[in-house]
Amino acid sequence: MDPREQRAIIIAAMCRLERKGGVWFVPSQSAAEKKYTVDPAAGTCTCPDCEAGFLCKHVRAVRITLRRDLGMDGTVTETKTIVFEEKKTYKQNWPAYNAAQSCEKDRVLALLHDLCQGIPEPPHPVGRKPTPLSDAAFALAYKVYGGFSARRFSSDLRDAHERGYVSQVIPGLKVPQFFESATFTPILEAMISKSAAPLGAVESTFAVDSSGFASTRHETWYDHKYGVERRKCEWVKVHIACGVKTNVVTAVRILDKDAADSPQFRPLVQETAENFTIKEVCADKAYASNENFEAVHDAGGTGYIPFKSNTTGGVGGLYEKMFHYFLFKRDEYLAHYHARSNVESVFSAVKRKFGDSIRSRTDTAMKNEVLAKFLCHNLCVLVQEQHELGIEPIFWEKSIDGPSILPLLQK
Repeated sequence: MDPREQRAIIIAAMCRLERKGGVWFVPSQSAAEKKYTVDPAAGTCTCPDCEAGFLCKHVRAVRITLRRDLGMDGTVTETKTIVFEEKKTYKQNWPAYNAAQSCEKDRVLALLHDLCQGIPEPPHPVGRKPTPLSDAAFALAYKVYGGFSARRFSSDLRDAHERGYVSQVIPGLKVPQFFESATFTPILEAMISKSAAPLGAVESTFAVDSSGFASTRHETWYDHKYGVERRKCEWVKVHIACGVKTNVVTAVRILDKDAADSPQFRPLVQETAENFTIKEVCADKAYASNENFEAVHDAGGTGYIPFKSNTTGGVGGLYEKMFHYFLFKRDEYLAHYHARSNVESVFSAVKRKFGDSIRSRTDTAMKNEVLAKFLCHNLCVLVQEQHELGIEPIFWEKSIDGPSILPLLQK
C-alpha cells in the first residue's frame, strides 16, 4: 500500500464527499474551504498531483466510496487496515539541564582534578623531576575539553594552577609532549573506567559498538589495476561499551584500525562488569556469535544481538536459544535490541562536542587524544546527572595509603 492509497482511505473514512451528477467534490486536507472536482469515470481530478500525471488520493478516495456504497447489491466489500504510528517524545528536564550547562566547566575541572589524584607517581632518579603524572594527565584532558591550540591553552593552565588544580605552571607548548607518551594510554583508559563508576547504581543495560575518528595524516599507494596513485585519510578506530540511560562510557579499547569488532565484545563486557551489574547488553549483527552471548551470560546478563538473514542457529548452545527467541518473539527481542541506538548517540555527542577529527600525528598521540575525548564526555555526563539525579560523584574511598588507580593499571 503506497502513501497515496493510505491517505485515500483516511479521506474516504473521515471526510464528507459530495456527489453532483457524474462528478464528486472532495475537500482538501491542507485547506478545509477548498474542494477538488473528481470525475471517477475519467479518473481525473483538479488537484496538482493529478495534473502532474499521478493517480491522486482524491480519485482513489471516490473509488473507495463507490465500492462501499455499491456493496448493498451483493458485491464484495473491500476491507483494508491502516496503522498509524504514534511519535513518542521524551521530556527534557530543562531546569537541571540549564543548571548543569551553566557550571559545567567548573565542575568538570573539579572532577578531573579529583580523578587525577589517584594516579600513582613512579620513583624519580636523581636529577630534575619531570612534570607529575597527575598534572600532565589533567593538562592533557583539559586541552581536549577546551579545544584550544597549545599556545592559546597556556592561559587556561595558568588559571588552573592559581585554582590549585595543578602543582606547577605548565607551558602550553609542553602539553603535546604528554600526548606523545605511551605512559598515558593505560592511565586514560583506567580514568575512563573510574569516571563511569559513580553511575553504577543507575546503569544496568549497555550497548557496544565501534566508530572512527579522522586524523590529519594521509597514506598513499599506487593502484596497479588502474595505474593511478591513491590517497586516503588515516583514522583511529575505537570500540566502546556505554550505558543506555545516561550514555556514560564504561569501557574503551583502541586497537588497529582494521581490528574486527566481534573479538572486542568480551573484553568490553568484562571491564564493564567490574563496576556495574549487567542485566542486558545489546549490539548489532557484527557481534552475533556464541562466544559473545556466553560473555554476557557469564557477566550475569542477557545479550540482545540480531541475527543475519542466513542464520540457522545450528551452532548450538546459547546462540541457538537466542536465535529461537529472536524467531518466535521478534518484536519483544527487538524492543530490547533497539536500546543499542544509544551508543550511536554517544559517538554523535563526543564528535559534536569535542570534534570528529584529531590533531595529533603519531599513533600514540592519536590514541591518547581519542581517549581524552571520551574521558571528557564521561565527566560532562557526571555533571549532568549530578543535577538531574542528585548523584554526587565520589571516585576514591578514604584510606591510609590514599587514592590510586594502580590496581586498574596492573590489569
